[in-house]
Amino acid sequence: MHPYRSHTCGDLRLSDEGQTIRLSGWVHRVRDHGGVLFIDLRDHYGVTQCVVDPDSGAFALAETVRSEWCIRIDGNVKKRTDETINSELPTGEIEVFIREMEVLGSAKELPLPVFGDLDYPEEVRLQYRFLDLRREKLHNNMMLRSEVVRDLRDRMWSIGFNEFQTPIITASSPEGARDFLVPSRLHPGKFYALPQAPQQFKQLLMVSGFDKYFQIAPCFRDEDPRADRSPTDFYQLDVEMSFVTQQDVFDTIEPVMAGCFERFGNGRAVNRNWPQISYKDSALWYGTDKPDLRNPIKMQIVSEHFAGSGFAIFARLLEQPGTEIRAIPAPKGGSRKFCDRMNKFAQGEGLPGMGYIFWRKAEDGSTEAAGPLAKNIGPERTEAIRVQLGLEVGDAAFFLGGKPKQFEPVAAKSRVIIGEELGHTDKNSFEFAWIVDFPIYERDEETGEIDFEHNPFSMPQGGMEALEGDPLDVLGWQYDLACNGHELLSGAIRNHKPEIMYKAFEIAGYPAEEVDKRFGGMVNAFQYGAPPHGGCAAGIDRMVMLLADEANIREVMLFPMNQKAEDLMMGAPNDPAPSQLRELHLRLNLPEE
Repeated sequence: MHPYRSHTCGDLRLSDEGQTIRLSGWVHRVRDHGGVLFIDLRDHYGVTQCVVDPDSGAFALAETVRSEWCIRIDGNVKKRTDETINSELPTGEIEVFIREMEVLGSAKELPLPVFGDLDYPEEVRLQYRFLDLRREKLHNNMMLRSEVVRDLRDRMWSIGFNEFQTPIITASSPEGARDFLVPSRLHPGKFYALPQAPQQFKQLLMVSGFDKYFQIAPCFRDEDPRADRSPTDFYQLDVEMSFVTQQDVFDTIEPVMAGCFERFGNGRAVNRNWPQISYKDSALWYGTDKPDLRNPIKMQIVSEHFAGSGFAIFARLLEQPGTEIRAIPAPKGGSRKFCDRMNKFAQGEGLPGMGYIFWRKAEDGSTEAAGPLAKNIGPERTEAIRVQLGLEVGDAAFFLGGKPKQFEPVAAKSRVIIGEELGHTDKNSFEFAWIVDFPIYERDEETGEIDFEHNPFSMPQGGMEALEGDPLDVLGWQYDLACNGHELLSGAIRNHKPEIMYKAFEIAGYPAEEVDKRFGGMVNAFQYGAPPHGGCAAGIDRMVMLLADEANIREVMLFPMNQKAEDLMMGAPNDPAPSQLRELHLRLNLPEE
């Protein structure tokens, strides 16, 4: 017999009754039933109930074992009695009577429980991640992640893509976040960087003629943590294609993503007709470029109803350039209690408040508007607002005003809360949407200077001709894929023509020599017959987070950092040894405490 196991803890069935078997695993829990010990033995594959009584030679040792000890047992497979069958376990019709036992690894007192799904402090969970990963839910999340990665890889190979590995040590390149720098020992005073993405390399592969590339790529960015973002590293499905339009990329990626979500979505519906929403409309309707379309609520501009009205705050606001008033419809939200709660939420987000109107039935049976705003602007204007928004008795609307970029973040959060609390958000589906037509440039309100608002490597819609006009009107062939309020994918048709690239950077204040210095390898390659190309990258961590129905990305990553970008288990970041600094010709200039 094998020294550790003849079967796994998920193998045994009623057909194995009478066999002598060997199992190894962890003690999930021990139960003492009047001198008879029941040990649930767990491994990667499942749980098997084992039983030992005083007639067994292993009983004395069995009395000493505790939760999470690693043991080996030899025993006989027996059929459970009808009343003790556990239908929730694949092995639930049998149990193993223990004849022999060996302790393979004892365990100290546990710093956190493994049995059950208790809520435990995250700092403790991350410090003892190896124990945390034994918990059933987290173990299942990691297996889901493994299966999703395999599924994506299989799908990409099946449609003619080839997998290539790009360098991990490269040159520093601005991708929108801070680089992790790596000092060079052989070149004192110079640094490599960990890639924020394989962006330039995958474009160079297209210039090299490989046509269809993909990679399950590690990416490294020194970012502030969020619930859906790691502060250090993450993985993405990285894709690039030659001789394609934006629609070609969409047609290629949609079945890959939709198929993966249908396979692992646990029965949740996946929309197959993905709308294409302009960046401008997404900001207007949802206040964000990653809308949650499970919530059908759309914001609308209602400035005309407040211009010159009796509500002086909005009326005066609209006299300033670049301002507007938006309404968030709230069907079924027509109670003063709910309206006051939403107003308080807006105040908690740093705004003076959020105006509201709700509609109720008057004593004469007609529909009347109520709330402070309704009194200030009068029945004619409130009725016009109600008609525009399509609201009825029992409904409400909330209003925010000013420059859109200043109030849109709060408006977006408010829309989400309204949809969830009033029952409009479908929690049993995945709703995808392409966000398109991103502006390439923006104007800094303080300096008045033009800079890139989004990806500077996107091909401008209209090419060189578009760059001759107002920069703020230039749109890029750039796109994001939003799902349930998260950005899952970002990509673009690339600017592959050097003359257009130089012009695009010149508008943002970057001279040609600066472009050559920062992106010399790619610009040089584009002068040797670069094909039109484009692609995208999908965040695997966020995909699995949605599929696992988790709110925090750390629940689907094996060994994540904490909120301070610290690895509590391995003690990173740590202090370098003086010898290491000398070898790298570095001296620390630490901030004063």
